[in-house]
Amino acid sequence: MLSTMHTLILALFASHASAQPPFNIPPMMRFQCSQLVIDRIDPLVNPGSVPSPHLHQIVGGNSFRPLMTHDLPASSTCTTCTFSEDFSNYWTAVLYFRARNGTFMRVPQVQEIALPGNGGITVYYIPSTDNSTAVTAFKPGFRMLVGDAASRDEGPARKVCHRCMPVEGDLSNLNCASPDTQSLPKSFCPGGIRSVVTFPTCWDGKNLDSPDHMSHVAYAEGARPYDVGPTGKCPESHPVVIPQVMYEVRWDVSCSVSRKPTRYMWLNDSYLTNAVDNPLQRSGPVARGWFAALRVQHWRQVGPLFSRPEGLQTQLTADRDGYSWHGDYVFGWKGDSLQRAMNARCTGDVCDVLEMQTTEKAVKCAVSRMVDEEIDGWLSALPGNVMVS
Repeated sequence: MLSTMHTLILALFASHASAQPPFNIPPMMRFQCSQLVIDRIDPLVNPGSVPSPHLHQIVGGNSFRPLMTHDLPASSTCTTCTFSEDFSNYWTAVLYFRARNGTFMRVPQVQEIALPGNGGITVYYIPSTDNSTAVTAFKPGFRMLVGDAASRDEGPARKVCHRCMPVEGDLSNLNCASPDTQSLPKSFCPGGIRSVVTFPTCWDGKNLDSPDHMSHVAYAEGARPYDVGPTGKCPESHPVVIPQVMYEVRWDVSCSVSRKPTRYMWLNDSYLTNAVDNPLQRSGPVARGWFAALRVQHWRQVGPLFSRPEGLQTQLTADRDGYSWHGDYVFGWKGDSLQRAMNARCTGDVCDVLEMQTTEKAVKCAVSRMVDEEIDGWLSALPGNVMVS
């Protein structure tokens, strides 16, 4: 009998098969990495600096440090990821909601479909689309970055994107195809916002890193737009085919699967009319009656979350549009475990050639924050006093 994950993967394949244009769908490892820590640390862009300019959510092995020059598998004693041989570190920017009175609240992440965990990131490793193309796993010390924290405009396609999700989820067109956009959604998202980071699939075969953390890798030439996995042809400058790493983060900006509202979605008509400050100060009939109104009036009620000046969501790069979304990666799989998984063309969160751990064990893995500052609750300023632009 197929597991739930296998069933979902097969459903995903079917949705891609019926999509236009057609998609090449290889086997893909898809697994959860729960939250390790949320901290103002960035070992790639600001190595050794405590704090870094803006906040990140980090998952993976517990040897995460401001300076990542060590052997991750040897230095880690646990990992937040499903596969217990994966001590890599994965991190992204954090999303905040800004209320109309200028205060901020961090938007929590929710787990992806059929992947239990504690927030964090859903990680993909995707081999080639056919058995004829060899895929070379990353080497110890390898790292890369996608996206630009300073960007305020659209960038190259197929790298970073966002999707307004329905309550029941949407597994179609994974790799930044329609209806994904490079900017954050500007309408009500009952199933939250899904943000995706898609990493390159070609390596120069020599450098484990580069000054910009990007130049040693490249996207393939001639790949069909929005294909999933390594497709097309690697340029001569970057001839080695590597697995495609992809991140999914789902932000709970509306309501959970149970359709119960989260406590930061308060901006309904009553609050706007009365011009209150912090919605947490409200109580009584108005607050209790909000959920029923939300279900009926949808965009009219929650639209202020995405409009100006009443309220908006902003990434902790202080970007209100979402163009600065980015993801960082430091390889840390033990021994040849990732290569074995790619050779076996494993699918989903089950792989016979890899060691797994329980969700309970994964979520217990954590590290203490290095920067002592408030990151949750209503804040008068973003961590690091980053200015919204």
